[in-house]
Amino acid sequence: MSTMSKVDGDRRRLIVATAAVGGVGAVTALIPFLSSMLPSERAKAAGAPVEVDIGSIGPGQMITVEWRGKPVWILNRTQDMLDTLPQLDNAVADPKSAVDLQPEICKNETRSIKPNLWVAVGICTHLGCSPSSKFKKGADEGMASDWLGGFLCPCHGSTFDYAGRVYKNKPAPTNLEVPPHTYLTDTRILIGENKKGA
Repeated sequence: MSTMSKVDGDRRRLIVATAAVGGVGAVTALIPFLSSMLPSERAKAAGAPVEVDIGSIGPGQMITVEWRGKPVWILNRTQDMLDTLPQLDNAVADPKSAVDLQPEICKNETRSIKPNLWVAVGICTHLGCSPSSKFKKGADEGMASDWLGGFLCPCHGSTFDYAGRVYKNKPAPTNLEVPPHTYLTDTRILIGENKKGA
């Protein structure tokens, strides 16, 4: 083997090794850049549907979960709570839910897929405060004696019934929002997505 051939072979190996190291370096440098273009876990969670176990919510109990950074209430209404709804048709501003703040399947008297289980975004439609539950009937913490129970926004006094329908002459312009949701099983619900036929 001539000295020239040996030098040419060494150069080729050096060029190939340099190209390989440079290629690995370029790919390594690109990974963080490309990763930064993907949505973060937090961003994915903010818009992603949320699956919730509802099997342990007893009658008259409510839980709060987070979806898209908003509190979402899941209330297991008792029959007494449901019985108040038709009595309030004349007292609430939008008794038939004409303003489109719920999935079509929830455009009914109970504003729910299943009568007892009600899902709603727990944010007042006036200025975005979070109402508190006032489940007790009658005069309770300043509520009128004919109060049948529901929710009170302490910021400006908007009141809502057990279907999230706002009372007349209150600051809140519309009923509470019912988010898209579907039942996966009798004990699991998916908030943030409507399934066809659900």
